[in-house]
Amino acid sequence: MRQIFLDTETTGLSAEAGDRIIEIGCVELVNRQLTGQNLHFYLNPERDSHEDALKVHGISNEFLRDKPKFAEVASQIADYLRGAEVIIHNAAFDVGFLDKEFERCQMPPLSALVAQVVDTLAMAKELYPGKRNSLDALCDRLGVDNSARTLHGALLDAELLADVYIHMTRGQDALLMEAPVESGPVAARTDIDVSQVQLPVLQPSEAERSAHEEVLAQIDKSSQNKTVWRQAAAALD
Repeated sequence: MRQIFLDTETTGLSAEAGDRIIEIGCVELVNRQLTGQNLHFYLNPERDSHEDALKVHGISNEFLRDKPKFAEVASQIADYLRGAEVIIHNAAFDVGFLDKEFERCQMPPLSALVAQVVDTLAMAKELYPGKRNSLDALCDRLGVDNSARTLHGALLDAELLADVYIHMTRGQDALLMEAPVESGPVAARTDIDVSQVQLPVLQPSEAERSAHEEVLAQIDKSSQNKTVWRQAAAALD
């Protein structure tokens, strides 16, 4: 499955009021592996950014003057996104801006180009109800290093979102580890009798039990209650 993690920076908050995209960043995953085939543009929005927006992304109007306009790269963006599952944090915001930019170019909306759009903000609200679910909050909660994020940037935020999404959707396959691939001559097999070996049994503390149950609950929820242990428990009830 081809997945694209997408983020934009804009001149302001309202595409309908004429605000424009100034940066777009996309990160590609195939079969949950980063491919390195990313897409990134700074764009000349043909207008200045609002003061509040400048405080968020720090991209000056002067820096954008010689950058391509959206219409000049619209076909390249559309070709890159076509047929993919596009994953966005607070998708309604970015989709609204992209649709407006495509409309100006007399091109179809994003929904006509891609397989589907997934909103990680909606996912996070379901997984962590009542908690802060901004990208920074999710990075902190899931152990994703966001120390380089002093200001918003579309490509960096798309990269962080990909890492966050993998953590949020790890499911049962997170419990599987691949055996290392050995190179060179294979060592001769040595059989060891372990029948008399007695291993100590260490009992977990209450805090460890609680943390373990919380991890299991998150995995179960992300796999839509299809984990083997929940199904086995239900069969015994």
